[in-house]
Amino acid sequence: MTVSADWTSTRVALAGLRDALSFPAWAVGFGLVGIGSLARDVGYSVDLAVLSTILVWAGPSQVIFFASIAAGAAWSAIAIAIGFASLRFLPMTVAILPLLRRPGQGVWEQLFLAHFVAVTAWSEGLRRLPHVPDNQRVPYFLGFAGTCMTVSSIGTFSGYYLVGALPIPFAAGLLCLTPIFFLASLSAGIRHRGDVAAMALGLLLAPLCDRFIGGGFDLIVAGVIGGSIAFVIGRRAAKPA
Repeated sequence: MTVSADWTSTRVALAGLRDALSFPAWAVGFGLVGIGSLARDVGYSVDLAVLSTILVWAGPSQVIFFASIAAGAAWSAIAIAIGFASLRFLPMTVAILPLLRRPGQGVWEQLFLAHFVAVTAWSEGLRRLPHVPDNQRVPYFLGFAGTCMTVSSIGTFSGYYLVGALPIPFAAGLLCLTPIFFLASLSAGIRHRGDVAAMALGLLLAPLCDRFIGGGFDLIVAGVIGGSIAFVIGRRAAKPA
């Protein structure tokens, strides 16, 4: 029975790997090519650049990390900045972990799973995991998210040695690939009017808040306002007539 269960878990993990390689892993991986270039610019070795992708696993936070080092910022200030930049992962983790819980799962296993939560793994996980049997979700998620992390590490490694070799328009296009895929993934996962409202309000409020608020608080304000309105719309739509 144990061998059969292990083989089933392996097959499910391979299914997650295959789905990640169908495009999501490449979208996030190409987006992290610039991290390797940035790490080289500030004088860090390639192994530390790749390690930052594995441990931090968040492109914007890695940019803050290496850019702050280049600017000579204090380590305490860098830690605080990265902490605030990573706060967005808290609601993502809270949203996806219920799909990954199973009987007998310990706190350390949940923390391990939480480490793999990133924008692509979160958006695709919310869309794909409900269609996966409960007992197969953890190996599927690890196969999917682990593949995304591996491809991103390869992208970071490649970017370290491609610094200056990529045309600027192409490099800029790579940076835009991840948010474009993220938007497409969210669109594919729309289930009710609340989801439609959240996306529409986000697209409307983000540039307005950037114009009139800025200072790093624009996305927070846009998210709170748009998310609150979308939540109310979703609750009203869910009420029986």
